Amino acid sequence: MTLALMACMLVTTGALLYVFYLPGQLYLGPEKTRLAYLRERKEVIYDNLRDLNFEYNAGKFPDSDYQAMKTSMEEEAAAVLAEIARLEEAAAAPPVGNKKGVRV
Repeated sequence: MTLALMACMLVTTGALLYVFYLPGQLYLGPEKTRLAYLRERKEVIYDNLRDLNFEYNAGKFPDSDYQAMKTSMEEEAAAVLAEIARLEEAAAAPPVGNKKGVRV
């Protein structure tokens, strides 16, 4: 009985170490900026619009539902595109207070 208990404890300890062990160095992936998130969101919206158009042409949606969903997605796409443009413009603009030819 003692041998079986020891074996169970050893297996349990091994399983817990395997599940909860954290290595010293974790790879978290690249840091995602707001601009990268918006570009991904834009692609998702465009894919959804393509899918919606395909399914409407296949006869899966009535015209009223199609128009409502299409309008909603187009408004969301317009908002995302406007924010992308604003962020890209802000990134390209020189810092405030810095004039050409003046070293800071």
